[in-house]
Amino acid sequence: MPNTLFVGIDVSSQSLVVRFMDQDGNGPSKSFTTSNDLEGADKLVNDIVAYALKIDATNIKIGMESTSNYAWHLHLYLASSTELLSFKTMFYVLNPSVVKGFKKTYTHLPKTDDFDAFVIADCIRFGRVKHSKLPDFRYAALQRLTRFRYHLIQNLTKEKNRALNLIYLKFSSYVSDNPFSDTFGKASTSLIETFTPDEITAMPIESIVDFICSKGNNRLKNPVEIAKKLKSLANRAYRLDPNLADSVELTLTMSLENIRFLESQLKKLDKELEKQLKAFSHTLQTVPGIGPVIAAGIIAEIGDIHRFNNEAALAKFAGLVWNKYQSGNFNAEDTSLAKCGNFYLRYYLVEAANLLRMHVDEYKAFYYKKYKEVNKHQHKRALVLTARKTVRLVFTLLSKGQVFRPGGVVVNS
Repeated sequence: MPNTLFVGIDVSSQSLVVRFMDQDGNGPSKSFTTSNDLEGADKLVNDIVAYALKIDATNIKIGMESTSNYAWHLHLYLASSTELLSFKTMFYVLNPSVVKGFKKTYTHLPKTDDFDAFVIADCIRFGRVKHSKLPDFRYAALQRLTRFRYHLIQNLTKEKNRALNLIYLKFSSYVSDNPFSDTFGKASTSLIETFTPDEITAMPIESIVDFICSKGNNRLKNPVEIAKKLKSLANRAYRLDPNLADSVELTLTMSLENIRFLESQLKKLDKELEKQLKAFSHTLQTVPGIGPVIAAGIIAEIGDIHRFNNEAALAKFAGLVWNKYQSGNFNAEDTSLAKCGNFYLRYYLVEAANLLRMHVDEYKAFYYKKYKEVNKHQHKRALVLTARKTVRLVFTLLSKGQVFRPGGVVVNS
């Protein structure tokens, strides 16, 4: 009778802890460890083949957790091994939450690398997980950029919040009633870096106007009104203790420099994203408000749209599904968003939904309908529900290659 060898691998940056198991759940009583590099991978291939021959296995199934990037090279290397190909080897790169959930079926199981490898092998032996295909490197390359952009945005947001706190210390009334449209625009930051409230109070209106016009490239509307507002704000602002002045000045200057650097990095990244996106044929940018950055983020995470049978499968992959709570005759009305799925795809879909509600009447109406249904978390709830509706649109556009037209591509709510 054909036998299958199941291999569970607990992956870390430096080592691989490996456990073998046959289709009956039997195998060596202990795992073995090898290094997570080319030499260790070669040894692992030899050991897998040797044990497969020992138990007369005709198939091999190898499982590992998708922990950071530590399994990336190993998965690709093992998948390219000619020795393993003859065993019709299948690979399972498992979400850690799947392994964690499966581990709960055991009682009093210790948290060690050895048992983690055992659990991974047993998890794929039960056969309720899908095997993993090799990544498409076109999407993988784009994904590196879009994911890096997400983290860059998070860092930029944190730095701006830090700068706002420092601005408040230096010029307390400026943060809440800033006369500039962009607090972090060139004219605004130049002013806040150069002058204290006392200095602005003492300056003639004409001098303030000349300064902000020169820094704003003469593009500011009503510079005289802005100058008057600045003098008023300076009069109302708290005065910073002299003992703190130098420290606040230095840290504020450094924070604003960080913001300018991050913004310059963002511009470079967006140019590269737009360049790489041209390699993909898609119609997402026919949707009003959806530009190359959002389109790239969605495409990079979805990959080949045809691997999803329907929009519900895509929504589940993105984690835009809701938990159900039911027992007997009880059905909970207040349900939470499932904390699972592809976080990055969910982020870009929510960003897309936010743009759609501002540019497309159908989505604007849907958003406000959901907004008015509840009294708590109105915006967040309405936006996520709009993102779920956006999934249907994205699936239709990518799977059928249709061009978006209001009322043309119909996505039922």
